[in-house]
Amino acid sequence: MDTSSPSLAPALQVERWFNTSSPITLDSLRGKVVMLEAFQMLCPGCVSHGLPQAQRVHSTFAREQVAVIGLHTVFEHHEAMTPVALQAFLHEYRIPFPVGVDRAGIDGPIPQTMQAYAMRGTPTLTLIDRNGRIRHQHFGQVGDLVLGAQIASLLGEPVVDAKDEITEQAGCSADGCAIA
Repeated sequence: MDTSSPSLAPALQVERWFNTSSPITLDSLRGKVVMLEAFQMLCPGCVSHGLPQAQRVHSTFAREQVAVIGLHTVFEHHEAMTPVALQAFLHEYRIPFPVGVDRAGIDGPIPQTMQAYAMRGTPTLTLIDRNGRIRHQHFGQVGDLVLGAQIASLLGEPVVDAKDEITEQAGCSADGCAIA
């Protein structure tokens, strides 16, 4: 996914949540950096790298600053990766952060959120800035130092008020609005 000109992250299309008492929306997380870890419980890279890394981020950064969300994106072996199996998996692997089950694809095997984010497979790690924009996306593995630096950089950026964002998009400033 091209993140050179950040766009608002698409809404999460989740059919069921685990490890949270209520559904989570990206709008409710504005002001925080969001780490979205897309995984499948039968994906070796997810189990050996992606989920342990998400657990480290979850335990390292303050919850008021960084939200870690798992997204179970099943695009193969649907019969084996049911919500019941996922619940047992999350318990056995001691996954503490919220995990959503991506809604099944409409016109094929690719789940809806996975498709909206143009993910190429699992694991996929997506960083969303405090203004709700996709800033980084990594398919496969990314090192902890790189990820930590990316999160720290996003935490250092200001949160833009929605009114200021609209004004910027319209080509307006405090001095006036320019004709596009």
